[in-house]
Amino acid sequence: METPEILTGGVNQVTRVGNTVHRPTGAWTPLVHGLLRHLRSQGFTAAPAVHGVTSDGHEILDFLPGEVSNYPPTPAAASSRALISAAELLRAYHDSTVGYGSDVTEGWMLPVQTPVEVICHGDYAPHNCVLSGEEVVGIIDFDTAHPGPRLWDVAYAVYRWAPLTAPTNDSGFGTVAEQAVRARRFCDAYGLAAADRAGLLEMVAIRLQALVDFMRAQAAAGSAAFASHVADGHDQLYLADVAYLRTHAQEFEQHLR
Repeated sequence: METPEILTGGVNQVTRVGNTVHRPTGAWTPLVHGLLRHLRSQGFTAAPAVHGVTSDGHEILDFLPGEVSNYPPTPAAASSRALISAAELLRAYHDSTVGYGSDVTEGWMLPVQTPVEVICHGDYAPHNCVLSGEEVVGIIDFDTAHPGPRLWDVAYAVYRWAPLTAPTNDSGFGTVAEQAVRARRFCDAYGLAAADRAGLLEMVAIRLQALVDFMRAQAAAGSAAFASHVADGHDQLYLADVAYLRTHAQEFEQHLR
């Protein structure tokens, strides 16, 4: 019998059992499992396969081998190759979801955003991507998946991978110019349309405000994990990053054109 191993780094307690992981479920889990099965049917294998639910209500998914970075990012996660491969994998994931689940407006963890173009991952960041060396080869934790526009997901991904963070946020790195160049390279690798690039910074700000609102609402509703995040000042960090983006908007926009 395999010895369970508790994996660290996320909001939920995740246990590895052999080549699988056991994770807590939520009301959104059936929709997420449908999405993961759809991805397999499309030949997209960079997401975990579903193996059912345990008798005590934990989902059973593939364990994706590799390294996952937390913050500050590891040298591999902060590398140029990781940046580019993260963008390419996000594009491949989005393309695999076109036309799927667009008519399902209830039951996801996060609200559906319009116009619906793809199924957004909802938290596409180094802590939810698996690396082999400097190559991003896998995506994990689809709990926050929900229908929405590509830009909604890309904006948050750029925020995390460039990263578009203020110097006061120790999860980030780089000068304004360096972050702006990395943001452009992510957009180039993803193939983001010019019209979407023009609205990217504003979408990042909107996306972060939505995250802050969700975090505070969950904390007020009794979520211990989100209450801890608010107590630790995570919401204020996001708002400081929004202010930083607005202060340096002209410089960022020059590089994104």
